[in-house]
Amino acid sequence: MPTIDALAKRLDDYLEPTQVQAVRRAYYYAEQAHDGQMRKSGEPYVTHPLAVASILASMHMDHESLMAAMLHDVIEDTEVDKPGLEGQFGDTVANLVDGVSKLTHLEFKTRAESQAHNFQKMAIAMAKDIRVILVKLADRLHNMRTIGAMRPDSRRRIAKETTDIYAPIAGRLGMHDLKIELEDLAFSAYHPMRYRHIQKAVIAARGERKALMEQVQIALVDCLEHDELPGQISGRQKHLAGIYNKMKEQHKSFREIMDVFAFRIVTDKVDTCYRILGAVHHLNLYRPVPGRFKDYIAIPKSNGY
Repeated sequence: MPTIDALAKRLDDYLEPTQVQAVRRAYYYAEQAHDGQMRKSGEPYVTHPLAVASILASMHMDHESLMAAMLHDVIEDTEVDKPGLEGQFGDTVANLVDGVSKLTHLEFKTRAESQAHNFQKMAIAMAKDIRVILVKLADRLHNMRTIGAMRPDSRRRIAKETTDIYAPIAGRLGMHDLKIELEDLAFSAYHPMRYRHIQKAVIAARGERKALMEQVQIALVDCLEHDELPGQISGRQKHLAGIYNKMKEQHKSFREIMDVFAFRIVTDKVDTCYRILGAVHHLNLYRPVPGRFKDYIAIPKSNGY
């Protein structure tokens, strides 16, 4: 279980001592405000805001964001109100906490309504202070990591909300790793059997294709060196929710999904990117599959990808 001392030690790496002390003070205030409250897991409630602050610390967020993370549930779950927070921690932190509380109470009747109206509300919130969104995303991430303590019906409801609302928001903000974790956690909570089935299939496929992956890596390195082209080559595995979504959308089996494992070549210029692509094709290493080649440099997706 994380402690405030352990978090403060991490914060010493990038915050001023007075800022670290302010985060400590917010923690002790939250600890007192939530005194006697417990999570479904049986842990003291204050472990949750501490974990949320720890997630934000891994992003090197500023001290006001961390203070808001510590205090993000006090308006909603305790007798503390916004004026009380303003008196203790100032307008900025109080406004962040109030913003998170307001987002928590957004409710929608349909998926379409949730996406349209929620993104609109989020955009308004971001215009005021994007840190409200980041605190809320960290809050949701920790809740998803600990969702096993919830009732099955609650798990499914929260998982669906995460998939429909919070993961897309993380994606829009360019927080790819956070988006993937939210999607996988939601998939596991909503479809636990399907999650385990795909997980086993991926593990089995990884073992079968290990030698092939190594062979591809070597071939790509040789290709770039042969033409003296700069590029960083790395392998990647498609996340489980992404595999499931593609299977469902394209009505395919696991074995028919072509990009469970893939390689990325990252280079410095657009021109070099096309030259690398040409080199791979010219050497007859891996020709494009008809109908499957996409050029998002020339024709980006609607979201800018």
